[in-house]
Amino acid sequence: MSDSETTSTPAVSWVPLTPDERRVVGVLAEKAKTTPEYYPMTVAAIVTGCNQKSNRDPITNFDADDAEDILHTLRKKGATILVESGGRVQRWKHTLYDWLKVSKVELAVVVELLLRGPQTEGELRARASRMEPLADLAALQAQLDSLSARNLVIYLSPPGQKRGVTVTHGLYPPAELEKVRRAYAQSAAALGDDEEPPSRTSSSRAESSPASTAAWQAEATALRAEVEDLRGRVDTLAAELRDLRNALGA
Repeated sequence: MSDSETTSTPAVSWVPLTPDERRVVGVLAEKAKTTPEYYPMTVAAIVTGCNQKSNRDPITNFDADDAEDILHTLRKKGATILVESGGRVQRWKHTLYDWLKVSKVELAVVVELLLRGPQTEGELRARASRMEPLADLAALQAQLDSLSARNLVIYLSPPGQKRGVTVTHGLYPPAELEKVRRAYAQSAAALGDDEEPPSRTSSSRAESSPASTAAWQAEATALRAEVEDLRGRVDTLAAELRDLRNALGA
């Protein structure tokens, strides 16, 4: 192989991650943005963040041993580092900015996809905006185009689709990504088969314009994301309080 062939494709610093690895590193990156005062994170806080029921899909049930094993695996892959603290509690940080070569806004987009999997552009914008500002859908789409060019975002919707465009992250192992693609294709086909015209009895719904419906949906998604964020903050505070009590011998 010639030198030109070996240098034609930019080097990629990241590797695919398992579902458990994606959950742990996603939590680290999320909490670094939403609760920076409690970052780097203890193992107990990471466990709480992984298992919280808001803004997570699927729901997990990790314990401290699970989290530590995953953290060390991520460290070997270059996605996390262990921070030696002065006290008895060790803390962890992610290295995703360097590992993925992303900006702050790009990382917020990827993190939401790591934590929840495939989402429509509207859902993703509302949820990622709690970490970094995304003024509108066009702002998100610019980030998605940049990430897609580096295979960090995958479009599941067919080219040319205008509404309900669904995306996911690109950190799946190949076999898992293929399953995700098939599942999306099957669900999209089933939805297409089941769709019916609006009921005549639902006059208020039928008379609403597509623009007003989209605005209402965007507002509802944004409110849900805000509630999820607040719940996550409470969970993190509770975990940090437990760690403090343990450190003090209480």
